[in-house]
Amino acid sequence: MTDAVRVRDAPGGLAGASFAEISARRRGRVRRYLHRHPRLMDAVVTASYLLLVTPTMVDAVRDGGWLAAGLLVAVALSLFFRRSHPVALVAFIALVEVAVTLLHPWGSNVSAGLWFSLYAVAVVHTRRFALVTLALATAPLALLYFFATVGPLERQLPAHAASAEEFQVVSSIAAGTSIALSNIVATGIGISVRQRREHEQEVAAWAAQAASLGSVNERNRIAREMHDIVAHSLTVMVTLSDGAAVVVGKNPDRAADVLAELSRTGRTALADMRRVLGVLRDDGSAGKAPRQPLASDSLASLLEGFRTAGLPVHYSHTGPALPSDAAFQLTVYRIVQESLTNVLRYGRALSRVDVMVLREGSTVSIEVVDDGRGNAETSAGSAGAAGTGSPGSTLGSGQGLTGMKERAGIYGGTVEAGRTANGGWRVRAVLTLNSTKGEE
Repeated sequence: MTDAVRVRDAPGGLAGASFAEISARRRGRVRRYLHRHPRLMDAVVTASYLLLVTPTMVDAVRDGGWLAAGLLVAVALSLFFRRSHPVALVAFIALVEVAVTLLHPWGSNVSAGLWFSLYAVAVVHTRRFALVTLALATAPLALLYFFATVGPLERQLPAHAASAEEFQVVSSIAAGTSIALSNIVATGIGISVRQRREHEQEVAAWAAQAASLGSVNERNRIAREMHDIVAHSLTVMVTLSDGAAVVVGKNPDRAADVLAELSRTGRTALADMRRVLGVLRDDGSAGKAPRQPLASDSLASLLEGFRTAGLPVHYSHTGPALPSDAAFQLTVYRIVQESLTNVLRYGRALSRVDVMVLREGSTVSIEVVDDGRGNAETSAGSAGAAGTGSPGSTLGSGQGLTGMKERAGIYGGTVEAGRTANGGWRVRAVLTLNSTKGEE
């Protein structure tokens, strides 16, 4: 007697886990492994840098430039701190690379340390901060080459060069431009990675929020179903038991019928609760609990149960039959059930209760009217009550009327409740069918 479970109602934890698994699969096997072992990734970065600057280190040692080689080793070791201190690492490497260039001019890949450090800054900081850092870190070494202050090149001068000065100017401009472009590329990659991670975080947050809202909707749906089942069943069962106690001595046959209806109501309530709570179970036994909505003849059984409980219910249906959609029939059932339950709880001096269902095209109207009387304050406090019951009756919580409005809202409908001119109570609901729900 409950609606089917929707995919959006999955628990938030499951949605988050699924999104994390999708993101992990997109990385590939190697990237997943390195992502789970960040220190190993740092070692790979350090090894890559050492591989790039090895020719410069060998050349420097061969020329007696041990200090330049030592500074390159220091840069390699400092790359282990690129995650914890990226900005300080950029400043350190920018200064060291200028020093290495002055000590050993025209070494290959001397600026490789800035590639990794600028990437690390762009990944963890904003785009503006990354671009400013890029400009400040690139300027010293690039300008050093642009102004050709790195020393003479006579021993490296090609045979076809016109002059040492001309070749040094061209080489300086090319080296400075190469350094600037490579740093821009490294920063751009870092910015792209940061944006992708932010997008993944936003999607994950949206998925978690959607799952959380779905869980809230599911809890509200279950609470509404439980209210309808418990409020109706207990009210009918109490009324039946009171009636059986009254007639048991005078009319045993009538008392037997009342007790049979009492038993049937209790069993129906238990079956309904199994249907509602069955969706909360994860084990295989959950499949044993039927979860389908009401059968098409349940409205007739409902009215008969209220008649047995003592309500003078008169039912009329005008127009075509109700749509075969089980969810729509469940909505009609619950609205009628809640209305009659309140009549049974609060109605006094009842002589007639009319239940009228009218279908005109795509509109279905449900109207429940009684001629009882009761205290207006109590009736207003209840969920569409028709009056007051015994002096010990408690006020309603208003959940019944709220539940009816929520159910009607699914079909673009409305629910109105209030007193009639003769002092009774009237509940009127209007539901609108559409192209996807409620069609025959």
